Amino acid sequence: MHSLHFSLYTLSFSTMCVIQSSQFYIPGMAPVEFRKGQQIDVKAVKMTSVHTQLPYEYYSLPFCLPKNGSFHYKSENLGEVLRGDRIVNTPYEIKMAEDIKCSLLCHFPNKPMHWHAEDSQRVIDRIQHEYFVHLLVDNLPAATPIFNQDVEDTQYEHGYRLGSVVGDKSYINNHLKLMLMYHNPAPEVYRVVGFHVQAKSVYIDDLKFNDNVCSIPTKFRPQLVDAKTGTTLYFTYEVEWKHSKISWASRWDTYLAMNDVQIHWFSIINSLVVIFFLSGILTMIIVRTLRRDIARYNADDGIDEAVEETGWKLVHGDVFRPPKNSRLFAAVIGSGIQIFLMALITLFFAMLGMLSPASRGALMTVAIFLYVFMGLIAGYFSARLYKTMKGREW
Repeated sequence: MHSLHFSLYTLSFSTMCVIQSSQFYIPGMAPVEFRKGQQIDVKAVKMTSVHTQLPYEYYSLPFCLPKNGSFHYKSENLGEVLRGDRIVNTPYEIKMAEDIKCSLLCHFPNKPMHWHAEDSQRVIDRIQHEYFVHLLVDNLPAATPIFNQDVEDTQYEHGYRLGSVVGDKSYINNHLKLMLMYHNPAPEVYRVVGFHVQAKSVYIDDLKFNDNVCSIPTKFRPQLVDAKTGTTLYFTYEVEWKHSKISWASRWDTYLAMNDVQIHWFSIINSLVVIFFLSGILTMIIVRTLRRDIARYNADDGIDEAVEETGWKLVHGDVFRPPKNSRLFAAVIGSGIQIFLMALITLFFAMLGMLSPASRGALMTVAIFLYVFMGLIAGYFSARLYKTMKGREW
């Protein structure tokens, strides 16, 4: 007996069947299975900041290039392009379930990397704007674990910080510890289920080398980025693998549970309270006015019908009266229907799990295409409403 496994993002069902069954997945959602020692690509997506809306590609800064000296970008869909993603290969060398001690990312112990004053100033500007670097391993983005003492729990940030600022000096995070987790659904089968990064800033003189294998002392100084004389530094990394009980279908749970500290909850709650308060006051005023008018109408039942109509009775004459700008009104109603149907269908597919974050840019791509196709329905309703309002150019 085999279990029928249907994976729709994190939604997974296991059904015990008498007959033999096979596994099937939504296109683009099938897990990638590795063998021990198999090469795994590390790709960079972009650099982003919470203080600016401008993302940068990875090689917009003078980072280490791949060994062949050239890099190539992955073909992207419309949603990824609009998000500013520029997925490119990196020189990190990772093999499944094989740890790597501290190693140089590029150059040699006797030939460190040197940034000129202009490059150093560009790096300083990005560090001061608190840019984060985003990496990918098996389509899983990197996350930085941070222990929160207030709640005594580990929280995560998207990507890793490019550097830090202390006073008027900027320091670059030039050493990365890549912590990856794997799961074994079957013997000799490995799947990547976690990707965490710890970034450090290590001064060039504190690094020790032995046949291109570096060692970092317990106490070390951070690597300063100098915009006056330039910066000489090393880029190093290490890899640590751990076995995990997390299944492949649940590997995105960590990222969905991330808390965005930039969300201003107080402002949002304050705005909602003000909206509900003003809506309540307006509702009370309308209800009182309507009750007073109804009471007056009931008291005037015996009076001659020729009495001038007042209050809410004046509304009935305007209910079916076309507005002055009927074409604009019909177009606005059609646009509202267009946006509403686009959002409704997009949310429906997202609830089914077909627009998971594993399919990068899929949500925005689907939303744009649905908005375009919903223009047919919007045009129909706009023309119908315009004709109902006795429009002649429908």
